[in-house]
Amino acid sequence: MAKIISISTAVPPYQHRQNDIRDFMLKAYGVDEPRQRVLRHLYRHSGIDTRYSVIPDYTAPMDEWTFFPRSENLEPFPMMESRMAAFHTYACPLSLQAAEKCLEGHLPKGEITHLITVSCTGMSAPGLELMLMQAMGLNNTVEHSAINFMGCYAAVHGLKQAAAIVGAQPDAKVLVVCTELCTLHFQKNYHEDAITAPLLFADGSAAVLITDNAYPAPGLQLDSFYAEVCWSGSHAMTWELGAAGFLMSLSGYVPELIRQDFNPMVQRALQKAGYQQQAVQHWCIHPGGARILDAIGSCLSLQENDLAPSRNILKTYGNMSSATLLFVLKEIWETKSQGPGTTIFGAAFGPGLTMESLLMKVV
Repeated sequence: MAKIISISTAVPPYQHRQNDIRDFMLKAYGVDEPRQRVLRHLYRHSGIDTRYSVIPDYTAPMDEWTFFPRSENLEPFPMMESRMAAFHTYACPLSLQAAEKCLEGHLPKGEITHLITVSCTGMSAPGLELMLMQAMGLNNTVEHSAINFMGCYAAVHGLKQAAAIVGAQPDAKVLVVCTELCTLHFQKNYHEDAITAPLLFADGSAAVLITDNAYPAPGLQLDSFYAEVCWSGSHAMTWELGAAGFLMSLSGYVPELIRQDFNPMVQRALQKAGYQQQAVQHWCIHPGGARILDAIGSCLSLQENDLAPSRNILKTYGNMSSATLLFVLKEIWETKSQGPGTTIFGAAFGPGLTMESLLMKVV
């Protein structure tokens, strides 16, 4: 059986207040006053205070912009090539920060046998996994793979792959790095399902180190994984390639879909692992948005404090897609009182509508 023995996170240098991003997007959209009032309301109730980005433009004066054109109408608007060039520039250094912090005091990098990178905000060949291998100076025999374009639940998928590797090779030491630069893909086209991405998403990186359970270090044992696809929501959350970058569509119906389908999924996941809901001490839930957390708290009859780590991460960092769940898990591990046997239920969701979950136990 596999366990996590280290989690680390990293964010870019530019911290933006939610109100400043709101003002930037109001100018970008160029919409009338009624729509501006709607946007102000959405940003005010987003549950987010600050977010991080690899670019300064969202709060910098126009003459200091480095990514968007220095024009009032943002034309010519950045196309896919410039967005991917920015990802190529910024993703590896941010990943390196998270990865090196993850290994520090836990494992020499020469003992890493497998590297898995996770991202839905940039793709290339050679990809992030090879760039990170070279930047870290890992052995060129390290087995590497990339999980691309799966969305916010992909961290669970990465942990699942790492657990399978360790299960087959108990001597394996697997490093999983989730890096998302969502703010490179903000669009200025105003329509109801597209305004959510600039409202919620942010940049960040998280790394986890997974070993066999026999490795002499405390950690989080990966007990069980469970996933379902909610077909009724297949068009409610999409992430597609376009000439002007990656295009996110997020329907306002997603919280209601999750309210309907999340609790049955959780009960089936618990049943598979042989647990009852009352045995779960901590809930590590991906903060896809304030309304989504409200829906989950309601359908599971949770106490407000149960989702405090998720709300804290949303408030301070926004939604960093796949990396976000690991930010929440790190906060739970570091700040919650827990001894051996403490159980943590984790879950995230993304395009599909896909719901991925895992059960962890402190060892």
